[in-house]
Amino acid sequence: MLASGVFDLLHYGHVKYLEEAKKLGGEDSELVVVVARDATVRKRKGRDPILPEEERRALVEALKPVNKAILGEEDFSLEKVLSKVKPDIVAVGYDQENLEAELKKVISRKGLDIKVVRLTRYCENSSSKIIKEILERAARMRAG
Repeated sequence: MLASGVFDLLHYGHVKYLEEAKKLGGEDSELVVVVARDATVRKRKGRDPILPEEERRALVEALKPVNKAILGEEDFSLEKVLSKVKPDIVAVGYDQENLEAELKKVISRKGLDIKVVRLTRYCENSSSKIIKEILERAARMRAG
């Protein structure tokens, strides 16, 4: 089993995503989670992560459903990650349509026997929403 994400400001949706990803592989499955590098976050989200990559990786690895968390490739190579981890199933988040499409292309091109499953949204919170709320509250406190 393989899952991935940024996991900046860990929240309930992240935990639920990883629990559900683990379930896809069955009781004895091993869940490996790829945590995005800081450079990948900058490139894909246009901002620096709040927490540095090694802290995000350690937090994810400490979660109950996760057997191992690794940092992604410096050059964001899906092929390298798939050949390194060798998953039977890759779980992607509800908001990872682009990643899902990229994975399916690589899997098809390489003739790999890997199933890609996009999971649903588990809560209304997101790291971006949490950051926005913190900023709004800080602005109200300064104004008030």
